[in-house]
Amino acid sequence: MNSKILKAHLALLGANLIYGANHIIAKGIMPHKIGASAFVFLRIVGAGILFWLLKAFIKESVAKKDMMRLLICGLLGVAANQLLFFHGLNLTSPIDASIIITAVPILVLIFSFFILKEKITSNKVIGVTIGAIGAILLISTGNSSDGTSSLLGNLFIFINACSYGLYLVLVKPLMAKYNTITVVSWVFLFGFIFMFPFGIGDAVQTDFSAFTLHTYLTVAFVIIGTTFLAYLFNIYALNNVAPSVNGSYIYLQPAISFIMVSIYAYWLGHEQYKQDIGWIKIVSCLLVFLGVFLISKQPKKA
Repeated sequence: MNSKILKAHLALLGANLIYGANHIIAKGIMPHKIGASAFVFLRIVGAGILFWLLKAFIKESVAKKDMMRLLICGLLGVAANQLLFFHGLNLTSPIDASIIITAVPILVLIFSFFILKEKITSNKVIGVTIGAIGAILLISTGNSSDGTSSLLGNLFIFINACSYGLYLVLVKPLMAKYNTITVVSWVFLFGFIFMFPFGIGDAVQTDFSAFTLHTYLTVAFVIIGTTFLAYLFNIYALNNVAPSVNGSYIYLQPAISFIMVSIYAYWLGHEQYKQDIGWIKIVSCLLVFLGVFLISKQPKKA
């Protein structure tokens, strides 16, 4: 594995570590401190400003013929992706959300096959299958003990997975043509335009005077970590690996959520999480890691 491929895998690992932690961290302040739409509004505005500050140092224009694809990517990868995810997370449990997200690799493989004509290798099929088995095991034992699971919330998360999977495939050709910062800046600008009508009302009605230090730190983590850094990591990786490899790393998120639940239960004293921890989930997480390894493994050259 050459250095560029290794860096791409490290970027994907970093992004999904952040995403996995985000399931519990972001839910911790919704909806009693901030509504889902307002949270998305702050997330897109804050990260968008950071991306365009970086874009100021990159003198690169985008061809008019590519604007429509950027607009669609903004709709799918930013507006729909984030609104659906945060509204879904607001309604359902973090563990359910992290499990449902594992549908993305399968969706990416399907979209890549039809749109990019990407070959589906035996390693990818086996990896997706093993990872799916791990996810199914988690689903069978992964309902939160506090009864926060929701059919509507789970549906929002699944539609979000479809949106994000299609985004990963559609944005790939743009990565080969333009600088990473150029692409993500335009994607966030168009995403903001689509998100604005849904988020502005909730944002205006938010009582920011009730925010504590913990609330501000959580918002900062979501803006800087989950959005700015994670999007940069993902879009950097797309320059060097196939969309299906990028999507496969989402299989790590249930495992990371499981680890976070363990930390909350045994280190931070949240007793309600202890009954969610067992050997079946440990085995499931190991299967998830194995699935990622097989999907990411490059075939031997003849």
